[in-house]
Amino acid sequence: MTAIRILSPALLLAFGLTWEAGVYLTGVSPIVVPPPSAVLAVLWAGLVQGWLWPHIWVTGLETALGFALGSAIGFLCGLVLGEVEPLRRLLWPYVLASQLVPKLALGPIFIIWFGFGLTATVVITALICFFPLLENTITGLQSAPPEKRDLFRMLGATRLQTLLRLKIPSGLPLILSGVRVAIVLALVGAVVGEFISGGQGLGASIIAAQGMMDSTLMFALFILITVMGMLFYQIVVLAERWLLRGWQKGSKS
Repeated sequence: MTAIRILSPALLLAFGLTWEAGVYLTGVSPIVVPPPSAVLAVLWAGLVQGWLWPHIWVTGLETALGFALGSAIGFLCGLVLGEVEPLRRLLWPYVLASQLVPKLALGPIFIIWFGFGLTATVVITALICFFPLLENTITGLQSAPPEKRDLFRMLGATRLQTLLRLKIPSGLPLILSGVRVAIVLALVGAVVGEFISGGQGLGASIIAAQGMMDSTLMFALFILITVMGMLFYQIVVLAERWLLRGWQKGSKS
């Protein structure tokens, strides 16, 4: 484990040095591929001078709101469709078809409906987060052991009691794995939404940098988005461990 912890940053460092040396030796234009040293300098200047922080705040807010909205709706719809099989058979083809439409293609429609800015981006993000929670919730509810279902039925448990005390706790690991997928997609959705409807945010900054042909700034923004995604993911992982630990303690007691 210690060797892996050392090897992982060492691999990143080796990649950065190779990239730097390759740009220097080949003489490629910084417009095409900027050196990592220049990218990190621009990133550091943006953070120290403060002009990047408003964009980080906007993208983070859009990610959090879209993730919360999409995950909540996906979870609730998953509960309903997981419990009512005829309804699931009726609606599932339409739910699946709705996910095949590229969310980027819906951007112009959302701009007409909600205007430019926060609301349209949050809606796009929520739509992207919706399906992982829906799918994993349905699968999680169906993963409850049959013998435990029979036991609840023999004890006269109601459908709601079976759902709350058996199906949701049994499917919690699967549901939370959907949350992990959703948080990654949420940041992607926020950035993509900003490509279309955002005046602020990291996605809008990428479009502005593209217009100025500032590849160095674009790479710096890519790094910033990656770091934000990893932070969001780790927060969700920590919350997942806390929930599973509490569920395991509750099941033992």
